[in-house]
Amino acid sequence: MAEKFLAADSPEQLSAVFGSLDDNVGRIKKEYGVDMVSRDGGIKLIGDEKNVEEAARAVRAMLIISRKGHSLSEQTVRYVTSMVADGAESELEELGKDGICVTASGKIVRARTVGQQRYTDAIRDNTIVLGIGPAGTGKTYLAVAMAVRAFRGHKVKKIILTRPAVEAGEKLGFLPGDLQDKVDPYLRPLYDALFDMFGAESFAKYMEKGIIEVAPLAYMRGRTLDEAFIILDEAQNTTSEQIKMFLTRLGNDSRMVITGDITQIDLPDSRKSGLVEAMKVLRGIDDIAFHRFSEKDVVRHRLVQDIIKAYEKFSEGRIK
Repeated sequence: MAEKFLAADSPEQLSAVFGSLDDNVGRIKKEYGVDMVSRDGGIKLIGDEKNVEEAARAVRAMLIISRKGHSLSEQTVRYVTSMVADGAESELEELGKDGICVTASGKIVRARTVGQQRYTDAIRDNTIVLGIGPAGTGKTYLAVAMAVRAFRGHKVKKIILTRPAVEAGEKLGFLPGDLQDKVDPYLRPLYDALFDMFGAESFAKYMEKGIIEVAPLAYMRGRTLDEAFIILDEAQNTTSEQIKMFLTRLGNDSRMVITGDITQIDLPDSRKSGLVEAMKVLRGIDDIAFHRFSEKDVVRHRLVQDIIKAYEKFSEGRIK
């Protein structure tokens, strides 16, 4: 039986690592088969030597994350253990201490994985960024957070969010109302992110003044967008012509983020995805960055990560 002691900086950090009602203790025990107890202002791990060493790597990473102000939720602990299993826990040092922005409810928005941190760093350092990856990785939400940060920092004067109005495999039928009413269902995820950041009252005020614009991609044609932060969501459902049209709207002192999941293309079989083409055409151009998310960056329910892995295996022919 082996033991290992890890010191904590403060009782608050110790509490964060143990989790609400010591939930994280159970998670570490289940993952590594060791006991985890509080001793002398730190953490003692007890168990087989090999398991204790593995658990110690995970707990050290948890201490680093909590020191940076990140919460240690079930998803975070699961992420840490997966990074330890891959021998990549040292990469967790990249996670930033400062948040991206603060929501209307006072919540600090932070990158929760190394992949998310690299994505937000790319957005900060480049004029155009293409974020490609599976559902639940925070592609759109973090892009909106970076847009809000740029707006509040007076780096842009407008936030423009757009996406193609392509149905996800089903027919919605006739929708009542004017043109905006008809396309609003497609834009709802973008509205939700902005509501979270600004609050309903500020969001409505900015929409009325034209400072925030949420519109279908077709509305972008013929415009030049200066001093704006522009986000194209669900770009896998654009055609080659549409994404070229969008990219050439870029004006002075503007930034663009293009997000999409190339495994969820809803275009008719005869149409090629503009995002897939853009990934080839734009490679190597200075000030345009590409970021690929993996299933490790999924921050929704743990089953979302499992579902993505299962579909990847199926597409690779490992499941029949």
